[in-house]
Amino acid sequence: MAKKEVTVEQKLRALYDLQLIDSRIDEIRSVRGELPLEVEDLEDEVAGLNTRLSNLSQDIDNLNTDISNKKLAIEESKALIKKYTEQQKNVRNNREFDSLSKETEYQELEIQLAEKRIKEFKAKIAQKKQVVDSTKDKLTQQEGHLNGKKSELDAILKETEKEEKLLIEKSEEFSQSIDKHLLTAYNRIRNKVKNGLAVVSIERGAAGGSFFTIPPQVQLEIANRKKITIDEHSGRILVDSALAAEEKEKIDNLIS
Repeated sequence: MAKKEVTVEQKLRALYDLQLIDSRIDEIRSVRGELPLEVEDLEDEVAGLNTRLSNLSQDIDNLNTDISNKKLAIEESKALIKKYTEQQKNVRNNREFDSLSKETEYQELEIQLAEKRIKEFKAKIAQKKQVVDSTKDKLTQQEGHLNGKKSELDAILKETEKEEKLLIEKSEEFSQSIDKHLLTAYNRIRNKVKNGLAVVSIERGAAGGSFFTIPPQVQLEIANRKKITIDEHSGRILVDSALAAEEKEKIDNLIS
């Protein structure tokens, strides 16, 4: 059995149907707008702030360990000073006494240096705690933003998910019924133009969305539906307004 030949009019109707479906998908995605990207950015920022807090906490722990080590060093120096002081009571000559005095002085300097380091570490801890507080404030704020944006996105997805799924299925279904070369041309035009309109109807003597008037002879040819006409100004495929109205009603009924 010979395959039934598809007429130009049938091709135009199929193309315009596909355009109406794809335009509705575009509208749904436009409502979501930048929300998915905003949610992703906020999630990255929240993760970054949590990592920063974790690093700051580790830094504070390390500084506290350093303080503990310096306090131990001070206790050791004090024990040595006590030992040298006791030893000085039993020295046999001035040389031994002076030697122990130098050791005592050295340990006193070690204590001073350790105390200085402890002050520095405590100042760093105080500084880092301020950063922790401001980071926690920012984290709370951004988590609030994130939850708000997620709720907004979830509401939109919930509202449009079912319709979008149906439309995507219909888009694939209608695509399969269109000649491969024609479908390639349609997708190429769609990707090239801003609003994704590859097939437009004639409105008030001009291509939809265009200010360039189409000559009456060309309008007549489009209305005859005997060949596929491309708008020389926008590069879009043109259909007559009557065909467009009929297909719009059909697609509205299909997806309602």
